Amino acid sequence: MENDFEGGEWRGGEFYCQKTREKRHRSREDVLYGVFADSEDDDDEYSRRKRRKDRDFSKKHDFTKPVIFVPALNFMPNQDNVDQDLKEKYENFGCDESDENDNGDDNFLPTEFGKKIKEGAMRREKERLEEKKKKAGLGQVVSVDFAGFEKHTKKIGSKLLAKMGYKFGGGVGINQQGIVNPIEVMKPSILNGLNESKKNTTPLPTLQTEKKDAPVGDVQPTVGISRERSGLKQWKKNKKKEEYVTAEDFLASKQEEDSEVVLKIYDMRGPQVRVYTNLSDLNAEEKAKEEDVPMPELQHNVALIVRLAEADIQEIDSDLRKERDIALSLKKENENLEAEALFQKNQLDKYEKIMNVLDRIGEENREENTLGTLTLDSLAQCFRDMHKRYPEDYKLCNLSCIACSYALPLFIRVFQEWDPLRNPSHGLELMSQWKELLQGDDCFDIWDTSSPYTYLVSEVVLPAVRISGINTWHARDPEPMLRFLESWEKLLPSSVLATILDTIVMPKLSSAVGTWEPRHETIPIHTWVHPWLPLLGHKLEGIYQMIRFKLSTVLDAWQWHPSDGSVYAILSPWKTVFDSDSWQQLMHRFIVPKLKAVFVSDDFQVNPASQKLDQLYWVMNWASVIPVHLMVDTMDIFFTKWLTVLYRWLCSNPNFDEVLRWFLGWKELIPKELLANELIRCKLNCGLVMMNQAAEGMEVVQPGFKEKISYYIRVSEQRKFETHQKAAAYISADGANEMSVKEIIEAYARDHGLLFKLKPGRMHNGHQIYGFGNVSIIIDSLNQKVYAQNEERWSLETLGRLLELHNRSLSKRR
Repeated sequence: MENDFEGGEWRGGEFYCQKTREKRHRSREDVLYGVFADSEDDDDEYSRRKRRKDRDFSKKHDFTKPVIFVPALNFMPNQDNVDQDLKEKYENFGCDESDENDNGDDNFLPTEFGKKIKEGAMRREKERLEEKKKKAGLGQVVSVDFAGFEKHTKKIGSKLLAKMGYKFGGGVGINQQGIVNPIEVMKPSILNGLNESKKNTTPLPTLQTEKKDAPVGDVQPTVGISRERSGLKQWKKNKKKEEYVTAEDFLASKQEEDSEVVLKIYDMRGPQVRVYTNLSDLNAEEKAKEEDVPMPELQHNVALIVRLAEADIQEIDSDLRKERDIALSLKKENENLEAEALFQKNQLDKYEKIMNVLDRIGEENREENTLGTLTLDSLAQCFRDMHKRYPEDYKLCNLSCIACSYALPLFIRVFQEWDPLRNPSHGLELMSQWKELLQGDDCFDIWDTSSPYTYLVSEVVLPAVRISGINTWHARDPEPMLRFLESWEKLLPSSVLATILDTIVMPKLSSAVGTWEPRHETIPIHTWVHPWLPLLGHKLEGIYQMIRFKLSTVLDAWQWHPSDGSVYAILSPWKTVFDSDSWQQLMHRFIVPKLKAVFVSDDFQVNPASQKLDQLYWVMNWASVIPVHLMVDTMDIFFTKWLTVLYRWLCSNPNFDEVLRWFLGWKELIPKELLANELIRCKLNCGLVMMNQAAEGMEVVQPGFKEKISYYIRVSEQRKFETHQKAAAYISADGANEMSVKEIIEAYARDHGLLFKLKPGRMHNGHQIYGFGNVSIIIDSLNQKVYAQNEERWSLETLGRLLELHNRSLSKRR
């Protein structure tokens, strides 16, 4: 029956109860587990609370609303009630673990002696707790209703608190710092604000601390302030002030928003697609409906007006920014115009100064016609000063043309009656000074015929060169013209030089070659044609063709003999000038047959007793100009006779020392160009093999049996290679410190800072002409002598004398 009723007890053998216990409904766990389910009351209560809590959490909560606390009722207890309640609570709380096994039995020490012991223990425990609270200052005022639910339960809450170290009157935890009383809650009025509700919360009824002079049992009641009297004051005190957003703050916030990445959200839940940039605006309408916002239409219209005002502010701000940018650009443009105006003013001042100088020069030029006060030196000094002071304006205003117009009459007067072929150094220094003024160092267009300097040279120098070249210069004497061109090499513009070569030199050369007769001319043609090779180059191809035609005609009609050295003197200089095919054809048709005829004729005999070498010298003289393969064919006839004579001599028991000297003598007569050929070496090796056979007492093999002597040829080749390496090493060791005359002169020129160069195509008496500074020299390596050109003749000179001639030529130019 105790499980079916609540608050029941036995009185006089009768059972009384407060109400019938409500039977709980079977849960889902009861259906699943049946009797194995946990059926304790506290667990049932805990599971019901948990399910209720889960249902509450499953609901949709609005966390934007403030937390609402429900205030407790005002209850003012007296001291008697408090003592009685504390006594009852302590009796219920003071149970130990044995109460769980006694099934709720409250008869603890039922005798009178036991009751006295229990009352004394309770009194001492109460005093101990009060002293402890006074000493520690941590005592907490316990509510009257604290643990009031324990009388209807099996005291599970007290047991759990006792396990956590709780003692009555103290706090939870080891240091008793935890709170015991429930959190105070409130329920605000609909018309009161949140801050006002916090201020009007009524605390749980507490016991007043006892004063020392107050009698026991006297308790001062706590008087609460009525909510009606304090509501208005609290509302006025806690009323929020209205905050206004200025345009500057609004624009600043917009700038911060613009700096962040804007995420667009498309809401497709309704009939129309809506675009949001903030998640807080996604459920704005639902929130307004849930919160029951008053007058939503009015708030919507106000928000719309605010947005329109914000748009106007943004538009005005954008216009203001544009105006500021325009003002800034106008300011910069104004500064640029002012700087440009200042620059133009400075330019005008410079131009005025330049005009004053030009006016003064013009007056001096007019006076010069009468008094002759203006000179090239003074005019050059004026324009040199202007070029130094105003370099940019000098180029911009093209003052070089003005200078050329003033200087041209004076230059014509200076170069009047000038013969460039006889006196090529006249006016060089003066022209070099004006080149810097009229052309400058930054003129890279060498073909610019319209430049002032090119115009000046064309009007002053070119006419004199044309007159002298056409009237007095002969193509068979190229030195005067070459001397002039060499002196004016750095001063003549390329266009003027090309004009001289095309209009003066080439016609003269073509006419001279046309009238050239190889059999009657005393001066070889290469002496006056080859010096023009560096200057004319491929332009001489037509002249080359004319020369080959005349040479072929003469060689075909002229029955010349190889003993005549004039043919070699005429043809040999053209080996490097003609193309290889033309030269090979010329040698094959007219020279090689004549050389072969020398070896075939009976006049040429190989006689060890009395040998004549004139015919061999005639042929070997052409070895350097005739192609190697043509020369090898010619030498094949010679080696046939030579090997036959050697074979007969070896068969007659000769003196082998004489044979060896004879063999080495013939080998020295063969030029190096031919010794490098494999066929020539094979012929010599063949003779050497026959000599070795005779020396060893073997039968000498006749010439022509190559298959029998191939082994000996390879052996002799190896021996010859080793001997040649040893000889070359010996020669290089002995002649390492020897210097030729050319190397000595070149080193001497380098020590004195002079240029020693080859003048291609220029020869004198069969010797190459070199340039030692400004002096032309030739080197006779055979006699170890140096000749220099002094005016019109060549004289033997020393190195010191060459340096004096160079310095004298510089003084003449100045």
